[in-house]
Amino acid sequence: MTSTTPSPLKVTSTDELRTRARRALDRCAVVLPPESTVNLRARTPITGENLFAYPQASADDVTAAIAAARTAFAAWRVVPAPVRGAVVKRLGALLAEHKADLAELISIEVGKISSEALGEVQEMVDICDFAVGLSRQLDGRTMPSERPGHRLMETWHPLGVVGVISAFNFPAAVWSWNTALALVCGDTVVWKPSPLAALTAAACSALLDRAAAECGAPDNLNVLVVADAEVGAALVDSPDVVLLSATGSERMGAAVGPRVAARFGRALLELGGNNAAVVTASADLDIAVRGIVFAAAGTAGQRCTTMRRVLVHESVVDELTARIADAYAGLVVGDPLAAGTLVGPLIDARAYDRMRAALDRAVADGGEIVTGGARHEVEGSPTAAYVDPALVRMPAQTEIVRTETFAPILYMLTYTDFSEAIELHNGVPQGLSSAIFTRDQREAEQFMAADGSDCGIVNVNIGTSGAEIGGAFGGEKTTGGGRESGSDAWRAYMRRATNTVNYSTELPLAQGVTFS
Repeated sequence: MTSTTPSPLKVTSTDELRTRARRALDRCAVVLPPESTVNLRARTPITGENLFAYPQASADDVTAAIAAARTAFAAWRVVPAPVRGAVVKRLGALLAEHKADLAELISIEVGKISSEALGEVQEMVDICDFAVGLSRQLDGRTMPSERPGHRLMETWHPLGVVGVISAFNFPAAVWSWNTALALVCGDTVVWKPSPLAALTAAACSALLDRAAAECGAPDNLNVLVVADAEVGAALVDSPDVVLLSATGSERMGAAVGPRVAARFGRALLELGGNNAAVVTASADLDIAVRGIVFAAAGTAGQRCTTMRRVLVHESVVDELTARIADAYAGLVVGDPLAAGTLVGPLIDARAYDRMRAALDRAVADGGEIVTGGARHEVEGSPTAAYVDPALVRMPAQTEIVRTETFAPILYMLTYTDFSEAIELHNGVPQGLSSAIFTRDQREAEQFMAADGSDCGIVNVNIGTSGAEIGGAFGGEKTTGGGRESGSDAWRAYMRRATNTVNYSTELPLAQGVTFS
């Protein structure tokens, strides 16, 4: 670890953050519910202090929300899909209009730097654009029938109430991925955001309510319930929630998935990632360093697609290590609202404790901390957790390397031949995002082949994070297997019906069966 102690950071005061959050909420026409006897605390990792009290929904509130969404579904499902798309189109316009307000709330509540927060809101606008086009393309197919005078086809229909459980690290975009698609598919939504991002959720929901009202849509297309995991269990267990889309930890998914399956519900799980990049001997190291540093240090290492492992050919490991360390030395850690900051705070002090424990374990396993890991003091805010991203050389892929730590730790391991790199890459429980940096087409193609990366996202000469909305997002193994956002992910939000139409004057049976 570096021996120098970072200078204390100066960050925006809690009073100023409270004022800015209130202003952004007002511009989004958010009416905060009255405080109750059971309150959550809207807090900010920028100072580690509370902003507002926010009333927690009860289990009865969740049940009432599901009932309201189910009532709305009965009317919404028969609205023509292009008309449903008009609501999403208006939502996209409102999101664009309030882009700066939403981004500021995201930065205040979860600590993203301004550029990344603005990018998250842009992602919401983009998925609305995608969904609007999709509203005219919810197409089935016609297939040849073996029987004369018959037509065989499939149609797709609205599913029902979709429950969305989102995590703090993408407090708005993940909701939009699900909600924009669900709405054009004819579904309604009950949203349980992370309690750490209640204000952002309230602003997004207010904008959707406004879009629905302006377009003459039914009330309660999206119902917000802010609650902890215990209360949110009502959403998991309700038979009226036909699809539950849950984003969070592998531990959360292991608890939620079986409960949804037990009631024969559908689950769309987006869970942990332990994402790696293979850097080959032929790699363009300029491109590799840029891709690695953003993927590893962006969002303070708190993305599910954060790069956590680099598997580098032994011939270039020393040079790559030195170049990444130099890049890390230039990263500005500090107030995410300040110009020039590249790495904001961890979500809370517990996240730093987990990071520190992981680093201690890595060293005990023979690892060497090349740089990073030091925590910054913050003037007047002892609980805020700002930390230098850590780079660690490991002798082997030990258990701590195979475990996702939601913090900016990048483990570097070496390999000798390409088959060893693939084995190391796939030798973790998670299977979300992956990357290879190479100028060898054979290596690139093999990495993307069936016996290459076992992840749901496989990139060549870019990092593991920063997915576009046009492609389906999700992963394999303990990542959960779900797919959200683009491509044909919309099918998860609809039910399929296979139709056979007999337009002949006969009644032949399939497979030549006779019954007369």
